[in-house]
Amino acid sequence: MQTFEITGGTPLLGTIEVGGAKNVALKLLVASLLTDDELIIHNVPKLRDVLFMLDVLKSLGVKESFVGNTVRIQGGANVATTVPLEVGARLRTSSMVLGPMLARFGEAKLPNPGGCRIGARPIDRHIEGLKKMGATISYHSDDGYFYGVAKKLTGADITFEKNTHTGTETLILAAVLASGKTILRNAASEVEVDDLIGFLNSMGARIQRTAENEITIDGVESLHGSEYTVMPDRNEEVTFAIAAVVTKGDLTIKNSQRNNLESFIQKFSQVGGGIEEIDDKTTRYYYKEPLKASDIMTQRYPGFMTDWQAPWALLMTQSEGVSTLHETVFESRFSYVSELKKMGAVIEFYTPKVADPEKFYNFNWDDKVEGYFQGIRITGPTALHNAVLSIDDLRAGATLVLAALSANGQSYVHGVEQVDRGYEKIEKRLSRVGAHIKRIEEE
Repeated sequence: MQTFEITGGTPLLGTIEVGGAKNVALKLLVASLLTDDELIIHNVPKLRDVLFMLDVLKSLGVKESFVGNTVRIQGGANVATTVPLEVGARLRTSSMVLGPMLARFGEAKLPNPGGCRIGARPIDRHIEGLKKMGATISYHSDDGYFYGVAKKLTGADITFEKNTHTGTETLILAAVLASGKTILRNAASEVEVDDLIGFLNSMGARIQRTAENEITIDGVESLHGSEYTVMPDRNEEVTFAIAAVVTKGDLTIKNSQRNNLESFIQKFSQVGGGIEEIDDKTTRYYYKEPLKASDIMTQRYPGFMTDWQAPWALLMTQSEGVSTLHETVFESRFSYVSELKKMGAVIEFYTPKVADPEKFYNFNWDDKVEGYFQGIRITGPTALHNAVLSIDDLRAGATLVLAALSANGQSYVHGVEQVDRGYEKIEKRLSRVGAHIKRIEEE
């Protein structure tokens, strides 16, 4: 276990380069199960989750080399079809190997996936889709494994009851080698999905968006090798943009993704955040004036992302007035609230008025835990002070790091392995722009 020791109160000033998108890189690595040929993938971030995914693939017999930020990876025709419990249970996206293994090898056995515990995050939408494509899948509670077999996956017309990012990608990865046409309706529309589609098409797949929230995949007999560069991580850009403002600093972001951040940039500008477009791939974010309150509701793309709501809550602790945040994607994503309150933040839970919550929310309503709320009210501005903090999930972790950087005094943030899941060498990158942060080993 490791801890960040952070002394706050110093404006962050300078330039930070955004790395490759974790939520793309993981899925591109899984595609190694779909071909005998080597794949060369550039701009892969060296993150805890990426290394875990490589462990999953290596446990199946996939060969890889990770030099700098380039991965050379090759599956082959004789990989294993069982993911060991101690490997697969560490990472939620390990479930994504299920589709490719059924499509190519006709069987798969993998443990109930682990990883970041944000709400229930069920994989039932993935399972139901694969069953419609002809797979037989059962879960054995005695050993914690999913068992899947498929003589041959066939194309199907699949409508997701709730929008699902990972479910969409799982079925795309299965459908590329299935027999016939697969249509995914109410499919995820995120740009990260488009990057996966672009990569698979470069391998010989036939995938296209045929209507709003609709993806059509014409199955092919085989895929070939490819060389591809992962898109920059827009979640990193949002994190650093907010870091600039909450520390009253000025950061220039390279590999900027402004075209994919319209909903964030609109709200950021409305509350008084400073932004300057330097060129197509460079954006300056800076503190320019006291911030205004806002009302935010998380939504599917191109709306305000659920991954942004925790750092946005921190931003609103520095805004004048009462702000609200309404979480609609997950049923439990306010774990950071108690930690921010330790630092003096004024936050209270509330229940937003929704006519038909079962249909309105994107999570399975039956998974809602009694006593959990979907909304918070934040009163600001509040001068945050130092505290001893604990991290529960990735985005909450990044938020607490930023909170400590903006607070007066010295804070300790425990559980930084969660931050390592999504940010490469974050303490070194922040140190270069003036942060007083160091990693220490817990005894």
